[in-house]
Amino acid sequence: MQRRRIGGPDGIEVSALCLGALALGTYVDEKTSFAILDRFTEAGGTLVDTANNYCFWEPGRTGDENETTIGRWLASRGARDRVHIATKAGARPTRPGGTLDDAEGLSASVLTDAMHGSLRRLGTDRVDLYYTHIEDRSVPLDETVGALDGLVREGATRLLGVSNHATWRIERARSLATAGGLTPYTCVQQRYSYLQPRFDVGFPEGGHTHATPGLLDYVAHEEDLTLLAYATLLFGGYSRPDKPLSEAYDHPGTPRRLAALREVAAELGASVNQVVLAWLSGATPSVLPIVGVSSVAQLDEAIAAMDLTLSAEQRERLNAVH
Repeated sequence: MQRRRIGGPDGIEVSALCLGALALGTYVDEKTSFAILDRFTEAGGTLVDTANNYCFWEPGRTGDENETTIGRWLASRGARDRVHIATKAGARPTRPGGTLDDAEGLSASVLTDAMHGSLRRLGTDRVDLYYTHIEDRSVPLDETVGALDGLVREGATRLLGVSNHATWRIERARSLATAGGLTPYTCVQQRYSYLQPRFDVGFPEGGHTHATPGLLDYVAHEEDLTLLAYATLLFGGYSRPDKPLSEAYDHPGTPRRLAALREVAAELGASVNQVVLAWLSGATPSVLPIVGVSSVAQLDEAIAAMDLTLSAEQRERLNAVH
């Protein structure tokens, strides 16, 4: 699998596809979860994305399940030095059965405790990328920035990332870090795909922040900033009739973009999902796609997309549709 560097010139080299592990250990049983992780690494995949709250919203779950599943796989395969682990903090409920309204937030004490909890569940002494998962405007940004820098300095993480934040908050946090000689965010993870939503309609999943044109412009002009995209395949919405698109995509541009995707996919002998992933990877700014799967077959489809190249004319045709 192709490689790319995240976090700027001083960042780390990872696979050009990131495995979104959310389903593992909850929606996918452990045997299948291990098979997916095995196949991903066999194909050259190195970046695995998790969080300290997956999947707390399911009945009887606490949010420990995803990290502990990955931790057991890492231990059973002796794989820690062959993969890069990204995890997140800030969106774990503070009480059993809680919601995002009860999220732990981004105070210094929470971030430190959350990191130690993640390291324990993952069975490792460090992660490679640590995200603030959602915004917490009740905590001063300088407190969050300082706590994150402390985690880097103690060796708990190599890179810092930010997810589901407004662009102005990302820029302000990065400016505070730079001015104070602290470690800035160098990775941004937002929802992003080929189909574009209406920004006046929220997503039913809750807590999702879509990449805006302003964010894309910001990332394009910051050489140390990498954009990673989640919900890239819209939870099966491109290819499965049983997975309808949400209300946010109910506008005239959606059928036109879907038609263009299908046309290019037919020309390339590829699936629509593969064209979406190829479009993201070759976009400006370049996007590193995160793909969540529930089977090895789905993963193989995504892996094959990394070898798919869109011609300049095909990319221009896809971009021209609104």
